[in-house]
Parts: sequence; C-alpha cells; structure tokens
Amino acid sequence: MTQTRVTPVPGGRLTAAQGTALYVGAVLGTGVIALPALAAEAAGPASLLAWLLLVVVSAPLAATFAALGARHPDAGGVSTYARMAFGPRAAAVVGWCFYFAVPPGASAAALFGAAYVEAAVGGGSPTVAVTAVLLMVAVTATNHVGVQLAGRVQLALAGVLVAFLLAAVLLALPHADAANFVPFAPHGLAAVGPAAALLMWSFVGWEAITHLTGEFRRPLRDLPRATTAAVVVVGALYLAVAVATVAVLGSAAAGSAAPLGDLFAVALGGDTRWVVAGAALLLTFGAMNAYYAGAAKLGAALGRDGALPGWLARGAVAGEVPRRSLAVTAALAFLALGAILATGLGARPLVLLATGSFITVYVIGVAAALRLLPRRSAAWYAAAATIGVVLFLLVMTGVYLLWPVAVTGAALLYLRTRVRSRS
Repeated sequence: MTQTRVTPVPGGRLTAAQGTALYVGAVLGTGVIALPALAAEAAGPASLLAWLLLVVVSAPLAATFAALGARHPDAGGVSTYARMAFGPRAAAVVGWCFYFAVPPGASAAALFGAAYVEAAVGGGSPTVAVTAVLLMVAVTATNHVGVQLAGRVQLALAGVLVAFLLAAVLLALPHADAANFVPFAPHGLAAVGPAAALLMWSFVGWEAITHLTGEFRRPLRDLPRATTAAVVVVGALYLAVAVATVAVLGSAAAGSAAPLGDLFAVALGGDTRWVVAGAALLLTFGAMNAYYAGAAKLGAALGRDGALPGWLARGAVAGEVPRRSLAVTAALAFLALGAILATGLGARPLVLLATGSFITVYVIGVAAALRLLPRRSAAWYAAAATIGVVLFLLVMTGVYLLWPVAVTGAALLYLRTRVRSRS
C-alpha cells in the first residue's frame, strides 16, 4: 500500500509548553480525583501494581503517538494513521470509536468533578447536575473561541494542578501506616488485571492530542518535548497519589468518593472541602478541555475524509475552529449526561464503556505505527513493546467491549451506505 504523508496547512500556534499542558490535562484529568479509590476497591493495595504497569506502558505509548504526530500532523490523528496504514475502513472505525467515546467520557468526568462540589456545599443530586452542566458549558465556550485560547487556559491550569497534587501527597505521607499494605492482595493478584482496565481511564489522553498536532508551531520539535515532559509529570504524580491513598487511607480508600479530600483532611485535620472541590473542578475542566478540542478537530477531519457527513468538515484546517463538530460533541455530551442523571447508573460503567473505545483506538493506532514508522527506529521499538499490553487491556475490558463493537458496526454501515448512495 502506498503511504501518503499528510502535509499540514501553515497556521499552527501551539507552543511546546502549551502542548505539555494539554497532555497533562488530558491524561491526568479526572482519574486522579476518583480512580485511586475505585482501584483500591477492586484490588486493594495490589492496585499499585496496576498503576505501575500503566505508568511503565504510558512512556512507549506516548512516544509512539508523538512520533506519528510529528511525522504526519493532521486533525484526523489516529484516524489518519489508520487510513494511511490500513485504508478508509480502519480510519472510520478509529475515528468513530474516539469521537463517540468523548461524550459519555465527558459526562463521567463532569460527574466526578461535580461530586466534589456537592461534598463541599451539599444539595445532593441537583448540585451535581447543575455543576456538571456548568462545566460542559464552560468547556464548550472555551473551545468555541479557538484552540489557542484552550492551550493558554490549559497552561495556566497545569501549574496549579501540579502544585495542588504535590501538596496533597507531601502533607499526607507523614500520616502513612505500613499496616495499610496488609493484606497486599485481598482479592488475589488476578484482580490486578481488571483494576488496570479500570485505571486505563487515567491514562487515555496520549491519543487525544494527536488531533491537534497540526496546531503546533513546529510539530517535529515541539511534540517530542511536550510528550517527554508530560510523561514524567503524569507518571510521577499518579504513582505518588496512588501510594499516598493506600498508605494513608488504608481500607477506607475503597469506600471514598473523594480520596484527595480525605488525604487533605488527614493531613491538615480541618475542613478542606472547598479547596479540594476547587482543585477537582480545575482537574475536570482541564481533561474535558483537551478532549473537546481533540474531538472537535477529529469530527471535522472525519467529515473532510467522508467518514462523517461533509457538513462537519469546516474547521479541519490548522488554525480554523471546528465549531460544527464542537456543537455535535457538546450536544451528545449533554444527552449522555441527561441519560446518566435520569437512570442513576453512576460514572463507573461509563468509565469502562469509554475506556473500551479508547483502548480499541490504541490497538489500531499502535498497529498502524508498526507499519508507518521506520523499522528498527526507537519509535518503532516503542510501538512493538506496547502492542501486547494494549491487547491485554482490551481483553480485560470485558463486556464493555460491546460498545466499541457496536460503534465499529455503525461506522462500517455508514461507509457502505455512503458508497451505495453515490453509485
């Protein structure tokens, strides 16, 4: 198959620092405010092995997508790489899996942040609902202005978030108790696999910025720098927060809806709900900001390439704002949030549902890297080292793979219908 190289239209404005902030926001995101507790519930202290596994895996995974993005900067991101490696059907599947995973994922993220606000001010489910809606409105408005503003906002957020998480860990660790690590694996070591699948939510994001690679001023130089810095920051913070959660909270971590709040409460011995709620909102906004930006660009690229209706294509060019695609993403996210609030399902099933789609994107993206990147290069070896792990995580997603399977069928059906309508 002939491999074409995508040449971006000049117009990118993101700097390496803004790119690092977008990465940190996309990957760090809401996982750090909720998933240490959910992982501890699934596997106890052994959940730290799942965290360590994913930190180790994230480095070559991030390097793989950075190498692809630097060589082929385009709004289609992983969808573009899949098209170049395997053809339009694979591109449509990847694009649909990512595009239609963002709305339920954004809904779950908004609920995570809203739960911290409710813990601070009370009010029950109405407070959660109003806060989640306001978060979605703010993120949509920021991205409506353009990706440059989104990058500047993210840069400001990143410094605040890193400082906050470091403070939580450093203040809480003096209260650690070695007895909290016993028993280490109360549900057996087999529980580490499902915990890792759950925690994958915390590490999706390396693919989100691939849709913005054309927005960088100098992708070949800035993408590797941004990726390296983000891997170090994210990996260190995740491990630090996970260890502190288990070491300080012990078995109570499994039942905590706001583990960071509990860490601060132990560390400071007072009411820190307002401070923690503010930090949770910033974390949530940062993650949603990066994903809305990436999904909006992707939708425009899919419209351009024929994998979604052509009227979405406006905004696919670097420097343009994909407002139509953004509107679709925002509308679907509001619908998903409404469904969650009406049914009371909670965020955990949506986390796994979205994660199944993102891991599917990873599997196809890494497979594309093995075909597109120069063989025996450092980036190619990074992809080769990652493929087995992402396949393992895909299997661990279990029944929630039904969602990406359904989305895959819908994407292929759309392409088939489109071809028939043209003939």
